[in-house]
Amino acid sequence: MDRVTLRDVAERAGVSMKTVSNVVRDYEHVSPRMRQRVQAAIDELGYRPNLRGRSLATGRSRMLSLAFPDLRWPYFAELAHVFASVCSERGYRLLIEETGATADGELAVLRDRELGIVDGVILHPQCLTAAELEEHRRGTPLVFLGEDPQPAGSDQVAIDNVAAAGDAVDHLLRLGRRRIVFLGQERDAMSRTSELRIEGYRIALERAGLPFDEGLLVERGEGDALGSEAAMGAALDAGLRLDGLLCRDDAAAIGALRALKARGLEVPGDVAVVGWDATILTASTIPAITSVAPDTRAIADGALDLLLERIEGADVPGRHVTVGYRILVRESAPDPARVAATPPG
Repeated sequence: MDRVTLRDVAERAGVSMKTVSNVVRDYEHVSPRMRQRVQAAIDELGYRPNLRGRSLATGRSRMLSLAFPDLRWPYFAELAHVFASVCSERGYRLLIEETGATADGELAVLRDRELGIVDGVILHPQCLTAAELEEHRRGTPLVFLGEDPQPAGSDQVAIDNVAAAGDAVDHLLRLGRRRIVFLGQERDAMSRTSELRIEGYRIALERAGLPFDEGLLVERGEGDALGSEAAMGAALDAGLRLDGLLCRDDAAAIGALRALKARGLEVPGDVAVVGWDATILTASTIPAITSVAPDTRAIADGALDLLLERIEGADVPGRHVTVGYRILVRESAPDPARVAATPPG
């Protein structure tokens, strides 16, 4: 069957092509009666707008690109879900891409805009330098996610990792923990995210009068739960002592639970554990994991606010939006007040 055209709909409804176009574009100055008449013809014929033609006519595709390094990470997958929902509310479709944490993958995302596939890009970069991003972002409505420094004048959305790590440590301190380990330091090149979280960890310890001991920073090889389990297990077998544990992410926390259990250590009795990202998996572990929970809705709203303003032509200095977070308290590091109220034995 040939593709149904705007002309076909106009002939069936007995109106002009301009009227059909106004209905399709949801132009407000169309009478309800006329809108109903055109919509009936659209439904009867099964007409679907030619998005490519619309893009050529308006210069807009109403498609946005969201690119993360690795969608196997639960946090990125869950954040992508939130972005898709918020984009839909605003009348945009979302192209979700995975860069593979490579420079070529990040460049490919930026080139999508150059080809007119998307109107703007939301990117969580890990490989391209600020200078490289500056070279390729010109003319591209673009918002960055994450903590890495970006080109001057660019828009960026992140949480305050230093403050969040400090609050997580303070939570452990209120539980009476004094030998608190950080799990998740990268073995090779330290990411900016890890640097900030370790900085917040250090500041909180020193604020409480406890020394910062680099021996309490546990490296992990592979950045997944199995790598964290192996790293934590090796540290415990080598004599590491702890009563509190702040993990760089939830994968590290899940691995830590397994390593601690395998060595007969109770959570939270012997070691209280805090993860990071509050992904859905942490509600199902035994015990459920207390975790730093970024406000993912605020991240999506903030990034889209900035991006759509750029798409509409805003020519303003770069903006850095810091969104909120909370400590989502669960069984692995329970509320100190509840612990204090629990009668012994």
